[in-house]
Amino acid sequence: MTSEVIIDAQPKEISIALLEDKRLVEYQREPREASFSVGNIYVAKVKKLMPGLNACFVDVGYERDAFLHYLDLGSQFNSYAKYLKQVQSDRKRLYPIQKASRLPDLQKDGTVQNTLQVGQEVMVQIVKEPISTKGPRLTGEISFAGRFLVLIPFGHKVSVSSKIRSGEERARLKQLIQSITPKNFGVIVRTVAEGKRVAELDAEMKVLLSRWNDAITKIQKTQDRPQLVFEETGRAVAMLRDLFNPTYENIYVNDDEICTAVHHYVSLIAPEKAGIVKKYTGKVPIFDNFDVTKQIKSSFGKTINYGHGCYLIIEHTEAMHVVDVNSGNRTKEKAQEQNALDTNLGAADELARQLRLRDMGGIIVVDFIDMNLAEDRQMLYERMCKNMQKDRARHNILPLSKFGLMQITRQRVRPVMDVDVDENCPTCFGTGKIRSSILFTDQLERKIDRLVNKVGVKKFYLHVHPYVAAYIDKGLISLKRKWQIKYGLGVNIIPSQKLAFLQYEFYDAKQQFIDMKEQNDKS
Repeated sequence: MTSEVIIDAQPKEISIALLEDKRLVEYQREPREASFSVGNIYVAKVKKLMPGLNACFVDVGYERDAFLHYLDLGSQFNSYAKYLKQVQSDRKRLYPIQKASRLPDLQKDGTVQNTLQVGQEVMVQIVKEPISTKGPRLTGEISFAGRFLVLIPFGHKVSVSSKIRSGEERARLKQLIQSITPKNFGVIVRTVAEGKRVAELDAEMKVLLSRWNDAITKIQKTQDRPQLVFEETGRAVAMLRDLFNPTYENIYVNDDEICTAVHHYVSLIAPEKAGIVKKYTGKVPIFDNFDVTKQIKSSFGKTINYGHGCYLIIEHTEAMHVVDVNSGNRTKEKAQEQNALDTNLGAADELARQLRLRDMGGIIVVDFIDMNLAEDRQMLYERMCKNMQKDRARHNILPLSKFGLMQITRQRVRPVMDVDVDENCPTCFGTGKIRSSILFTDQLERKIDRLVNKVGVKKFYLHVHPYVAAYIDKGLISLKRKWQIKYGLGVNIIPSQKLAFLQYEFYDAKQQFIDMKEQNDKS
């Protein structure tokens, strides 16, 4: 199996697609102005205590206050609170954490009202982004995640991932990390650290320590609250940190800045694979070139077809996700039981992909087609378990119930990725009436004339639907050629699959969007 990562950086958002054997299996999209991300660390004030919930609400600058439960404060909360006061007491000289005294662990049966006060400053980290009507979920156990290690300030031990089976390797890693870990820090050794040299682990340890020092320095120097003291790496790099493996053949990026950041990161964690990071320079939109746009259009929405007329119906609710398996117009050449088994096995394959693709979390209930044989139901359960082994999110799968339902729980960290594949009419704006389509190219020419002769943009890219692009480019002396003769060779026509039939977008030579819409376009 070969894997490729495609990163599409647009002015307003960044989209990342993971392809396995050219098939879309993970898709993430994040606005560039998004200020909340799992892993961000804040110094913020307690806004309200909730004794009944044994929790509190913390103001981290979001429209809804973040939720912090007493049990999420962490065993070393008292040590953090004391150290925070020591750091803020001297604005000139930073009090080193190695000299900080470790206080007794927080009692597990304690109460929030005896531990916190309204207005008290706490150092917290986001563990779950805002979902629906809920604010972010916080923890007081701060950690800095790297490729091989997770650094935990005020931790007191070195833990090795249980997925590293070799006792000899576990002992080697534990002894090695203990020798390079500073006082008052704990470390979790991740699975990918297996077999790594001391130089690689030591280099990452220094990077993680520098992140902690930068965060504490911000707390010391400024008094603004709430304050973001550590921001998780960009979505592109963060996803690569968790996903990267040696099977990646290519990482394509269409933005210079992000391409440089990704190349730098890959060079740090896998120098021999740095060459797989490539800048995409094609004229066609990057997602169109790698067939990602078409797969997004066909993989999201309520109804998902997966072959031989079979399809899934996926409904998202506040409490859970519900999936219905349908055989559709599948040919009944085989016995009914065999048809049901084949349909269900295909559904299990597609559902495992959909869970990763949409990042569906919480409770998922799947209504498979009824099967009479116990061995068929067991085969379906085993197939689902096998398909979910590739999923990084924690999950649990129950065998089919007597009603033919399968229950799945999956770790929910972010809101479910739900792409609206239904296109709103970009030409009538809901009025139901549009200008004559035969005059569309005349409208485009007026826009080009205004852009070149009045705005002064000589080189630009006009993105239109592929059918319109083919019409503009047809013939020996095409419309495109006529426009280039009249307005200069800076006129470029780009087919874009994401646009509707009579939709268009202008971009300058630096691929920055140019708004050429006018109010009378909506008439």
